[in-house]
Amino acid sequence: MPGRTEAAARLCDKGIIAIVRARSSAQLIDAARAMLAGGVDCIEITMTTPNALAVIAACRKEVAGALIGVGSVLDAPTVKAAVAAGAQYVVSPIFNPAVVQACAAADVPTMPGAFTPTEIQAASAAGADIVKVFPAGFFGPEFFRAILAPMPHLKLSPTGGVDLTTAGAFIKAGAATLGVGSALVSKDILAAGDFGRLQDIASQYVRAVADARAAK
Repeated sequence: MPGRTEAAARLCDKGIIAIVRARSSAQLIDAARAMLAGGVDCIEITMTTPNALAVIAACRKEVAGALIGVGSVLDAPTVKAAVAAGAQYVVSPIFNPAVVQACAAADVPTMPGAFTPTEIQAASAAGADIVKVFPAGFFGPEFFRAILAPMPHLKLSPTGGVDLTTAGAFIKAGAATLGVGSALVSKDILAAGDFGRLQDIASQYVRAVADARAAK
């Protein structure tokens, strides 16, 4: 299992973190394999997924090469349970210092959620490896450009409002990586089991990030 520093760097490498929310866990391993084949190797299984901890453990075993994380984490006990199940990074929609501390103790990267400049800096100062700015769609890419102008040390991940039409703009505005949910892993794709399509969409996101970084 990679250490915290290595895993945090990997979260930013391709610039895409796939966020998987599903009513059923049955097809999530196939979905993870399809995204990995498309180049998206950071996959977040949210705690809102049925049997989320078992799914994380199964993905760690069956999807070699992917970095499997846990999302929708609200407290320290969930951090401990998810890491014990095999989670390699932890994402939260909120900033709870206890979650950040639990991640540090477990030597896994943490991505707390924040929205205002004060919240974002507080999360970073508390030890966040990356700050999840959520919901990012309210203000769009220019918000990130404005935040990073006086605080360029921040590593930010917009989540909510990221799709193929906005991904490049968020990267050009300074985002370190992007959290992409239903725009990548849609309910329709999961319901249809259309994993070839999912692989293709994943590859489009990887290209969008690479092209935007090259154009900066």
